[in-house]
Amino acid sequence: MDILTLIIKQKYFDEILAGTKKQEFREIRPNTQKKYCELDEEGYCKEEDGILIPRHYDAIQFYVGYNKDRASALVEIKNARIELFEDENHNLIEYKYNGEPYLAAQVVYDLGKVIDKHV
Repeated sequence: MDILTLIIKQKYFDEILAGTKKQEFREIRPNTQKKYCELDEEGYCKEEDGILIPRHYDAIQFYVGYNKDRASALVEIKNARIELFEDENHNLIEYKYNGEPYLAAQVVYDLGKVIDKHV
C-alpha cells in the first residue's frame, strides 16, 4: 500500500473522522512536486492531454501536529487530481522559483473510509 504522510490540524482531523471533511487539498510547490506529482525525467510534473498527473497513493496517514503522542488516522484515497490556479481572466497563474517557471496548482484528494485511527 502506497501511503502519503501529512500533518493536519485537530479541527480538520476531527472533521475527517466525523465524515464531514471529504477532501484534502495541498498546494504544490517546487519543493513538494515530487511528493504530489508524477515527475518526468527533467523533474517536472507529467501531463496527459494537458492534465497534470498526481502521484499515486492508496491512503493518507494523517498526524495531528508534531508531538510524540499525537492522534493519527489512516484514510483511504478514492481519487486524486491536480487543479491549476487561474486569475480573474481565466489565465493560468505562473511564478518563477530559482529562475524556473512554475504553474500555481494544488492536489485534491477525495477521501474514503477511515482504515485505522489512534486518538
